[in-house]
Amino acid sequence: MENNKIKVGVIGTVGVPACYGGFETLVHYLLPNIKSNFEATVYCSAKTYPKDKQLKAWKGAKLHYIPLEANGIQSIAYDIWSIIHAIIFMDVLLILGVSGCLFLPIVKLFSKKKVIVNIDGLEWRRPKWNKFARRFLLLSEKIACKYADEIITDNRILKEYVKIRYNIEGNLIEYGADHVHHVEVVASDLEQYSFLNKDYAFKVARIEPENNLHTILEAFEEFAELPIVIVGNWNNSEYGKKLRTYYSEYAHIHLLDPIYDTTALNLLRSNAKVYIHGHSAGGTNPSLVEAMHLGLPILSLDVIYNRVTTNNQCLYFEKAEDLKELLNELDDLPLQKVAYSMQNYAKGKYTWKVISKKYSDVLSGVKPDYENLPIKKKVCSHVAGFEKTGSNTTVDVYPKSVTVNMKYKPSQSIGA
Repeated sequence: MENNKIKVGVIGTVGVPACYGGFETLVHYLLPNIKSNFEATVYCSAKTYPKDKQLKAWKGAKLHYIPLEANGIQSIAYDIWSIIHAIIFMDVLLILGVSGCLFLPIVKLFSKKKVIVNIDGLEWRRPKWNKFARRFLLLSEKIACKYADEIITDNRILKEYVKIRYNIEGNLIEYGADHVHHVEVVASDLEQYSFLNKDYAFKVARIEPENNLHTILEAFEEFAELPIVIVGNWNNSEYGKKLRTYYSEYAHIHLLDPIYDTTALNLLRSNAKVYIHGHSAGGTNPSLVEAMHLGLPILSLDVIYNRVTTNNQCLYFEKAEDLKELLNELDDLPLQKVAYSMQNYAKGKYTWKVISKKYSDVLSGVKPDYENLPIKKKVCSHVAGFEKTGSNTTVDVYPKSVTVNMKYKPSQSIGA
């Protein structure tokens, strides 16, 4: 029966076992749940996994190594190389991200293999990219939406964006997070992390401007009553280095290097008093749904993606001053009620069983029952282009209408 399985090439990640980011975590937990029906090959970066760590197979999937970096400028060639190999040997191509999608017109010219693309939010929006990179990523997104057989988005807003801009009824598939768990603190942990013996706030993120570390740190700068612990890649950018240098003098601010050991990471975040979420770009963020599954009270940046992910049930801030106000009122806020509501929502929606079933359906060609998303067109138009504005916009977000400060207005037509 093994020969009857659909051969799936998974393209666009650094590789597995996961040691990097959201897509890697997705594949890490997706593979065990789909191996009974699919024969997967995951394309991995030989630059990240040295010879002595290059496994031939993992969790039922074959691993194929490409001698390039999976990120940065090499990611384009990395993805294209993977696509060419997958065209020859696979039945279905699952492409995570749009970097290599510029090659899809050629793929479709010579092959009828099924191509599925997860567009990974709106990469071209991220301020870390220069003008050329943004134009390239937007072009790649357009080509992906034109030539892929199926498009996957991870957030309701992105699904509606794809519907409005490209007239495509994409597949809404978020992230699972039930792999996280609470870890009890023991004496040896206190020796390494002294802050574990009292209340503290926590955040884990890539250290990039759109994740608003500067906003969060500004709020905590003069709030020594509650220490904050932030785990991230501080040394990978000037932005991160400058923040770390400036805040190194504050005893209540702990800026830690990346932690890839899941038990160690779960130890730090599961014992926090509150979780701070500052992501402003993209769709459903894995670290946010993981915090929801852990039952942590969450203070989140007030952008529409985060509203949708948390089902409009957490505590929101727009700027440093707002976060300061929340911190000052922390003991009077309904933290446990917030945490309980979001954890219940996450347990029903953000589990690997649910997510794997949705991916399996798309890979098999099963059409989902499309949800009727009650989101007005103007909500999604703000992702097409930006000019700053201070106006508030009332938007329809399931399950009820809320008013949020969008901070942006469209500077180009959504249908362009």
